[in-house]
Amino acid sequence: MFKPFQTAAVLGAGVMGAQIAAHLANAGLTVHLLDLPAQSGDKNAVVEGAFKKALKQSPPILFTEKTAQRVILGNYEEHFDRLAKVDWVIEAVVENLAIKQQLMDRVEKTVSKETVISTNTSGLSIASIAAGRSKSFRQHFLGTHFFNPPRYLKLLELIPTADTDPQVVERMQWFGRMYLGKGIVIAKDTPNFIANRIGMFVAMLGLKGLTEQGYSIEEVDTLTGTLIGRPKSGTFRMADLVGLDTLLYVSEHLHAAVTNDPDRDMFKVPDLLRKLVETGSLGTKAGQGFYKKVDGEIRSLNPKTFAYESAKPLNLGNIDGIAKLPNLAERLQKLYHHKGRAGEFFRHAILATLAYSANRIPEIADRPVDIDQAMRWGFGWELGPFEIWDALGFDTVLTDLRKAGLAIPAWIDQMRQEGTTGFYQENGSAYVPGEYFVPLTAATDEIHLADIKANPKAVLWHNSEAALLDLGDGVVLYDLRSKANTLSIKVVDGLLEVMDWLETHDYRGMVIGNDSDNFCVGINLAEVGKIVQLENLNPFNRSHKVIAELLTKVQTLVQRIYYFHKPIVAAVHGRALGGGCELAMACPHVVADAETYIGLVELSVGLIPAGGGLMRMARWIGNRAVSDAPGDMLPFLKKVFETIGTAKVSNSAQEGIELGFLPPTTKIVMNADRRLYAAKQAVLCLDHLGYTPPPRNPIPVLGQPARAALELMAYVMHQGGYISDYDRSLANRLAYVLTGGDLTAPAAVDDNYLLGLERDNFLPLVDSPKTQERILHMLKTKKPLRN
Repeated sequence: MFKPFQTAAVLGAGVMGAQIAAHLANAGLTVHLLDLPAQSGDKNAVVEGAFKKALKQSPPILFTEKTAQRVILGNYEEHFDRLAKVDWVIEAVVENLAIKQQLMDRVEKTVSKETVISTNTSGLSIASIAAGRSKSFRQHFLGTHFFNPPRYLKLLELIPTADTDPQVVERMQWFGRMYLGKGIVIAKDTPNFIANRIGMFVAMLGLKGLTEQGYSIEEVDTLTGTLIGRPKSGTFRMADLVGLDTLLYVSEHLHAAVTNDPDRDMFKVPDLLRKLVETGSLGTKAGQGFYKKVDGEIRSLNPKTFAYESAKPLNLGNIDGIAKLPNLAERLQKLYHHKGRAGEFFRHAILATLAYSANRIPEIADRPVDIDQAMRWGFGWELGPFEIWDALGFDTVLTDLRKAGLAIPAWIDQMRQEGTTGFYQENGSAYVPGEYFVPLTAATDEIHLADIKANPKAVLWHNSEAALLDLGDGVVLYDLRSKANTLSIKVVDGLLEVMDWLETHDYRGMVIGNDSDNFCVGINLAEVGKIVQLENLNPFNRSHKVIAELLTKVQTLVQRIYYFHKPIVAAVHGRALGGGCELAMACPHVVADAETYIGLVELSVGLIPAGGGLMRMARWIGNRAVSDAPGDMLPFLKKVFETIGTAKVSNSAQEGIELGFLPPTTKIVMNADRRLYAAKQAVLCLDHLGYTPPPRNPIPVLGQPARAALELMAYVMHQGGYISDYDRSLANRLAYVLTGGDLTAPAAVDDNYLLGLERDNFLPLVDSPKTQERILHMLKTKKPLRN
């Protein structure tokens, strides 16, 4: 067991330093962010300006605005002595070896003997930065290479030196994974370590596709984006986001540093990139790079004229069918064997990437899995290079590498001689050169549903869109599997059926969750739209009986979950929107990934929450206020009205708690891979303590006087042009429910009273043409319509 870090100091408030400090604060640490003193005036002006700028970034670097209170600003002249009392010092100053060495000399003279010191350098030698320092210092020193943005990218490369104490490395692995939510890869002290070394090679392949192979910017981005399991930004949008000046610097540095790399010339800076940087076209931060927004249109660079032009049709042949295949391995295989320009580009690029990755072992890493994890966690690839190799077929790729004349390292030939057919085995082992197949160390505090699903006996019940899985120890999981993780009719019916099952079987409790990208994005709007269309065809049926029955079913379900006699825990992550938010709110106990984006967004599609969301928010208002007096409750009521009326979604799980969408007892896990495990443990803990469901306390509401105050808020917004006529109408319905309907004075009501108000104010909206327009627009564009 290691002691977690509680305090840290980050030296350098630049782009990375400020963000690293912010993420440490997200994790609960008190962080001192220091930079150079200003030459005149307030000596904290430099660091304050840098941090203020960082706070304006999108997406935001902090979980909540309050998190900034844990970042204490300072300067090297007045506040360097603070380092004597911190657990961890991270250096993130300019990439200049002499400056870093001078700073380390000063750090050594200030910190305690037990302080861990690390550098966030992305290219300089870790050992050289610590050169000249004492043995004790070097034992507590290593590289901690965060990826930008540190809050959102999972990879943390740890780069120990020959002198780094193994206990320090183990502590950093443990803390990084558990408290910072990182995927840890141990890298060697080589130029740009693992991910950036491979990533820069791949980026240069994309650039050459434009400058040497005749592919357009849009074609390259199409062939290097989601089609092949990489971020939609592809090559050139990603370059714009990173900054073309940064790309130029890294390329120049790599070319100078990797003198023994046979593929060193790949890192020569293309003339096109150099000219763009020289002319100030630095990418997103400069408003133009490879792309530029002109009159609302995204245009791309013509590399010959340097003008920005409208996108031309792709000349890649018929790849639409490939793009629609849900299985990535199948997409990769189809594209690899494609006869047109698309296949030609992909084969050339992927063979070069696989050959380069293989030849960097053991230079940058000893194991293929290290490279795969680095690319998945650092660059957002769904599959790493060697996983792609397996997907395409080991022998197929090896044969084509030979045909292409690409260098093949001896260890790959050794694999072939051993008769192996891939880098990974179904039993969880991975190939390690010189060691054959080695079992991958499985974390004991993670649950992966692929492992559960592999056992047929673990599936206790299922339909086409959900399943009940046995997690062991008397705990079951309701696994949402609907398209896009919507709250479909089959998901609702299945959960009602599972509740009956849980009632009669000897299990301790249940987790509701899944292992896909989102917890639940809300009601299935496509199903609602079809029901409305079918019922509108019958002129004698305008009551929307099916919708009413579904709504009653949902309300019955959420109440049953909340007051169930066994613990039910929501394992929330990603987006939990609308009905998905209400499903999470129905669970009295929640484990949430830190990156949870939750909210009641129904007004954006012309509806109001009606699955218990407004009822629970009314209860939250009463619980937050110090008393039931209108003066105490009204500020919280106004906050809820504004939050739901503007369809606000939390920026994090922590903000979800502050907004009232998650209970204050929510357990937040920084590492999403631990979410299901933590939820299971919560069920067991609650059961062992002797579980009792929440009490059925009355809910205080404020009646018509408070409703008038909320309607005035909507009126002012409408008069200011911030909301439409229909938005105001919806807001008035929202106010009506939250304040208790026609009650003329404050009163205490029960759950069913407010659920009835939800239902009565939801159903008429389904008939509204404006609501139907909003639903249709959302289905078509994935964007809200403000009609």
